[in-house]
Amino acid sequence: MRAVKMAPAGGLARGPWVPLAVLAVLARAALALTERYPALSLLQQERHRQRHGPAGDWAEQYSAECDSSFLHFHESDCDIGGSSSCESVLSLNTEKILSQAKLLAEQKRFPFATDNDNTNEELAIAYVLIGNGLYDEAIRHFSTMLQEEPELVSAIYGRGIAYGKKGLHDMKNAELALFELSRVISLEPDHPEVFEQRAEILSPLGRISEALSDLTKAIQLQPSARLYRHRGTLYFISEDYATAHEDFQHSLELNKNQPIAMLYKGLTFFHRGLLKEAIESFKEALKQKADFIDAYKSLGQAYRELGNFDAATESFQKALLLNQNHVQTLQLKGMMLYHHGSLDEALKNFKRCLQLEPYNEVCQYMKGLSHVAMGQFYEGIKAQTKVMLNDPLPGQKASPEYLKVKYLREYSRYLHAHLDTPLTEYNTDIDLPGNFKDHWAKNLPFLIENYEEQPGLQPHIKDVLFQNFESYKPDVQELICVADHLGSMMQYETPGFLPNKRIHRAMGLATLEVMQAVQRTWANSKVRMNGKTRLMQWRDMFDIAVKWRRIADPDQPVLWLDQMPARSLSRGFNNHINLIRGQVINMRYLEYFEKILHFIKDRILVYHGANNPKGLLEVREALEKVHKVEDLLPIMKFNSKTRDGFTVNTKVPSLKDQGKEYDGFTITITGDKVGNILFSVETQTTEERTQLYHAEIDALYKDLTAKGKILILSAELGEVDAVCNLILSLVYYFYNLMPLSRGSSVIAYSVIMGALMASGKEVSGKIPKGKASIKISKYLVDFEAMTAPGSEAFSKIARSWMNLKSISPSYKSLPSVSETFPTLRTMIEVLNTDSSHCLKKTIVVV
Repeated sequence: MRAVKMAPAGGLARGPWVPLAVLAVLARAALALTERYPALSLLQQERHRQRHGPAGDWAEQYSAECDSSFLHFHESDCDIGGSSSCESVLSLNTEKILSQAKLLAEQKRFPFATDNDNTNEELAIAYVLIGNGLYDEAIRHFSTMLQEEPELVSAIYGRGIAYGKKGLHDMKNAELALFELSRVISLEPDHPEVFEQRAEILSPLGRISEALSDLTKAIQLQPSARLYRHRGTLYFISEDYATAHEDFQHSLELNKNQPIAMLYKGLTFFHRGLLKEAIESFKEALKQKADFIDAYKSLGQAYRELGNFDAATESFQKALLLNQNHVQTLQLKGMMLYHHGSLDEALKNFKRCLQLEPYNEVCQYMKGLSHVAMGQFYEGIKAQTKVMLNDPLPGQKASPEYLKVKYLREYSRYLHAHLDTPLTEYNTDIDLPGNFKDHWAKNLPFLIENYEEQPGLQPHIKDVLFQNFESYKPDVQELICVADHLGSMMQYETPGFLPNKRIHRAMGLATLEVMQAVQRTWANSKVRMNGKTRLMQWRDMFDIAVKWRRIADPDQPVLWLDQMPARSLSRGFNNHINLIRGQVINMRYLEYFEKILHFIKDRILVYHGANNPKGLLEVREALEKVHKVEDLLPIMKFNSKTRDGFTVNTKVPSLKDQGKEYDGFTITITGDKVGNILFSVETQTTEERTQLYHAEIDALYKDLTAKGKILILSAELGEVDAVCNLILSLVYYFYNLMPLSRGSSVIAYSVIMGALMASGKEVSGKIPKGKASIKISKYLVDFEAMTAPGSEAFSKIARSWMNLKSISPSYKSLPSVSETFPTLRTMIEVLNTDSSHCLKKTIVVV
């Protein structure tokens, strides 16, 4: 609702129809201060904005398009574009109030008008007072009328609305408003607008089911585009996206020209992971309203989730051209740029966001993170501290940024203290306190007993300075460009994976460093790791990739799970992935649903064959009709033990001990009465399971090292092929173990590429979108390993896309990665340096 100012009280227009009591009310009203509270529809929309993205703060646009339904002076939906019915007919000049009230009375443009002209005139005055924000005066006027006529429906209705308009932050107002509207319903049960008004009061109070019931009754009485849109909004807030979609579709069928409803329809797709459908809806909303900022913003976010950086950037830019101060767009664009590896550009957006909204926790957190990632620790920790000081109010839920920021600050201090310490002389997994790592990896609140904070920033340790690309020697420039190319080979071509050029460079350098370290090991050279000089072990090989992945994004705890406190490890540490939660589909793994479904169906048959042989035929026939995960819910009822859900464990066959199997990952399916499903996979890292996998990897690494040493002396094709298979087998067990809290997939793939290069073979094929001969249309290497029946099957499918070819001799001339970038400072410098120069260079190894 627009804020209003009191105009000077003019002379009272004392027409013959104005009762003396009404003049007294208006005289008091002219002296009253207008209370300014947001309309209830805006409160409800703001509640939605805080809980759900990417719709954002379009409440103002919603209000401008159609005012709150508290004052329905007519039945029809107001038209988009600002018809006279959508504009306030109220003025604050007393004389105008009287004339406008007279007009309302004559036209009976207020709810429950009577057949008595004098009564209508008095009712109209009160409704005009409501429109001016003079709610107490309106309530008094309605109350006076009700003393004379206790069941005057329009007065009861108007008084209820006035109580609601006073503000629902006072529960007394809410209770009185609900009481009055309920009285109206008991007297006039066939008026849909009253049910809608009551729903508008119930929903901000969190009484969503009651609000939905009222809106359903209103729709039964008289369906309208507005009612369907209103109910769809509440279903959306309740995360019932499928039902919300149906309501928005009904609303659009009744009135197709509704950009807000079209936007919401798109959001129901977005939140279910149906990104392409969401994009089409957002585009349709923009056809209806070309300057619809929130549609552009939502379109940008959908493209970002799809992994289309260019299209997302274009959409965010169009939103900012319409309003350069649109905070949510600046925030979302900044976060996309950060995760694209464009930290400088991201920082500009976060700074602008904070100029406009100084207490925006997301922008403040991301500003601090961006500074730290670039090695600007003083500015970074200053921003982090501002987030830490923004304590939640009593009863208020802490933001994710508030919960994470202390971990980031402590880790930032640790990184700063080690900026110039040689990386070979310390071990982050050993240095960081066990409980700190455990809580950070599990994203728990920072409540750690007897925690001793990291030392503050030391003045003698300076921040990282920007390093120009041209300041590096030509051979180092070549090293950087080769790394960029190698890193790009690891990009997943599937929805949900945004290309990140910073990660590309980091993991490209990791690949080259792994190659060089493995070559030295096969030549009987020792390595310097964790302050000791010794022969390289398999964990050292992976640790090379771990250190690069860690520094590329300090927000993510990339930690070895077996280095967690013993108590935590004994309980098991779960790597959990939701594939379907309720109606939300994880698009990243959608292509694997069918493969997992076939496995589940096989295991169900095995289970019923052993535990329910009499019902096996019935189960088999039911399974033949199962084509998607949701279809499994009825089959769960066949056995009392699986009625509420079931779990299925995959098995990983051992190469070391033929016939032996290890636990792979666990598939869990549960369902509720209304058909919502939880479909998830997880790996449980216990000490026993870890030791079994370590023994397998140890044996493979020992064999790999022996064959690698032979390969150095003999380049026979058979030896190379055997080494390649050993590398892929070793990483197959690493993928199934999932021994890191984050980043296992890209770390493992960089080790694959580096170790293969050490054997004289280079990966020249990108991870594919798919091949016509194979049902899986998109590949995720970790899921390929986890769903493969064994290491040989994984090796076969991996080699089918890798297109291995002999390595270029020019790799030998590249400088040593570990010697060129021996400290965190030098690593951050090379990740910061501009990569555009590489596009102008010819990479000799490609």
